[in-house]
Amino acid sequence: MPRYDYDLAVLGGGAAGLTAAGIAANAGVKTLLVERHRLGGDCTWTGCVPSKTLLHHAERVHTARGLGADVAVDFPAVMAHVRALREAVYDEADAPEIYEGFGADVLHGAARFTDPHTVAVETGGETRSITARRFILCTGGRPAVPSIPGLDDVSHLTSDTLFEIEQQPRHLVIVGAGPIGMEMAQAFCRLGSGVTVLDRGDRPLGRDDAEHAAILLEALRAEGVRFLPNISIQRVAQAGSGLAVFAEREAEPLVEGDALLLATGRRPNVEGLGLDAAGVAWTERGITVNERCRTSQKHIFAAGDCTGEYQLTHLSEHMAKVATTNAVLRLPMTLDRGHVPWVTYTSPEVAQLGPTEADLREQGERFEVYRFPYTKVDRAVTDGATTGQIKVLATKWRGTILGASVVGARGGELIGLFGVAMRNGVRLREIADTILPYPTYALGARRAADQWYVRKQYPQAVALLQKVFGYRGTLPPAPDPDRIL
Repeated sequence: MPRYDYDLAVLGGGAAGLTAAGIAANAGVKTLLVERHRLGGDCTWTGCVPSKTLLHHAERVHTARGLGADVAVDFPAVMAHVRALREAVYDEADAPEIYEGFGADVLHGAARFTDPHTVAVETGGETRSITARRFILCTGGRPAVPSIPGLDDVSHLTSDTLFEIEQQPRHLVIVGAGPIGMEMAQAFCRLGSGVTVLDRGDRPLGRDDAEHAAILLEALRAEGVRFLPNISIQRVAQAGSGLAVFAEREAEPLVEGDALLLATGRRPNVEGLGLDAAGVAWTERGITVNERCRTSQKHIFAAGDCTGEYQLTHLSEHMAKVATTNAVLRLPMTLDRGHVPWVTYTSPEVAQLGPTEADLREQGERFEVYRFPYTKVDRAVTDGATTGQIKVLATKWRGTILGASVVGARGGELIGLFGVAMRNGVRLREIADTILPYPTYALGARRAADQWYVRKQYPQAVALLQKVFGYRGTLPPAPDPDRIL
C-alpha cells in the first residue's frame, strides 16, 4: 500500500468540513483539515449565526414598541454585537485549537488537486504538496449574483457583506423572496428601515407550503414590508446617493432605495479545486455524489453546499457524517433525503418537512390534511402568538406521516418532532397517545395528531356502541375535515 502523508484530507472548514474532521480525528484517523479563510464557514460568519442574532435584536425592538416603549435603535452597536457573537461562537466551537485537540492538523490555504491523491496548498507564500489516502471535499458555496445590467456600477450587498455594514439603510431593496430575503426583510423593517422585496415568483418561499407562505406574507405586510411579485428586473442604476431598479418595459423606476441586497440563492464552490486532475465529475450545479457521498473517484467523497444539495447547515453536517462513515469507518450509511427539514426564522417561523400538499397531489398520492390552529394552542395564547397553524399530511387509515409544515412561533422546534416521527415510522396515533407537558407548543403537535382520532368518530360506529352497551348520548356528526377538536 502506498504511504501517504495523511489517512484523510478534508478540504473546507465549514459545517461539513468541521464535522468530517472531528469524526475522523476522534476515530484515530490521521486527519488534515484545509481551510482557505477562517474555520466556521458560512454558518458562523455570513449565515445562521449573524442573521439569527440580527433577527433577535429586531424582535426585541418590535416587542418593546408593541408595548408602547419609545425605542431608539443604535444600529452600529447592533451590528457590533452581531460581529462579537460570531467571534464568540468561533472561539467556542470552530477555533483550530479545538480540532487540533482532537488530533487533526489544521492548515490555512487554498488547495487544488494535482493528481487523484495529491493536493497543492498555497499557504504563507509557499506551495506545499500533500498526499492523502482519502479525501472529503467540503468547500461550501457562495452567494449567486444574478446577471443584471448595471449591477457592476451600483453598490450592492449579499449575505457575505451584509453584516459588515455600519450605516442603517433608509430604504433597503431586497431581490429574492427565499428564506434569506424574508428574514432580512423583517429584521431591517423592525429596526426601522423601509423595505421592498422584489421576486420573480408569484409568492415568497416557493419551496414551502403555499398556505403557510401566505400567512407569513400577510404578517410581514402588516409590519410594513412591501412585496412586489412577478418582477423581471430590466436594469439597475445609480440614483443620486442611492439606486433605482427598473422593471421590464418600464421607463420609470419601479423602486428606489439607498441599499440593495441580493438574496438570490447560492452556488457551489468548485472552481480552482483541480477536480479534473483528480478525476472527479462535476457540473455547474456542484460535485456529483451518490447516496454514500462518494464522487466518481472511489477514494474521494464530498459533502455540503459544494454538492449542490439543499443549502442547509444541518444537511451539510448529515452529509459529512455519511461521507466520513463510508470513507474512513467503512460502515455503510446512506443519505436521508426524505426527511430534510428547513425553517425560515421570521416571526412567525415557517417550517417544512417533506413534500407539501401540492407536491403530493402532483405525485398522485392519497392523503388527508390534519390541521391545528395556534389559536387553540394555549401556550401560544398566553404568549400572544396566535398567528399560525400546524399541518400534517398523512394517510387516512394508518396515519402514516408523509409530510408536515408549521407556520407560527417555535415552528422550527415543532418540525423536529415530526422529523423524528417520520424517520422512525411513528404514526399519528402514537403521537396522539403520547403524554406531552402542558402548556407547551409541542402539545399543539399532539393536538394536530388528535385530529386523526376525531375523523374516526363515525356515527354508525357510535350507534353500534350505544346499542351494545345501552349508552344514551348524542351521536357525533359525520367526519368533517374542517372540524377541529
